[in-house]
Amino acid sequence: MTLYDELAQINPSPVVELNRAVAVAMAYGPAAGLELVDALTEEKSLQNYHLFPSVRGDLLKKLSRFDEARAEFARAASLTQNARERELLLDRVRECVDGSTRPETQ
Repeated sequence: MTLYDELAQINPSPVVELNRAVAVAMAYGPAAGLELVDALTEEKSLQNYHLFPSVRGDLLKKLSRFDEARAEFARAASLTQNARERELLLDRVRECVDGSTRPETQ
């Protein structure tokens, strides 16, 4: 995570901040990462970037917020141009439907 902090100093960008949020989530838990991701929601350069809702969906799923996660994965699937990525994201949508009645396993 320290390296992302340094990278953000040297070459600040919304994508670096998104990646830093993932590192924070891995180190301090999904709620901490989600807080950083949510701070980026108004960033115009991320509005049509499929990895933004994908990351947000992953963190929400880990927090057992399945309805919100499902919506984010569906949005990410609609934004990607890659058929395989779309397929994987739609699988995540289905996992949220199936997982909404049981806790997330990690």
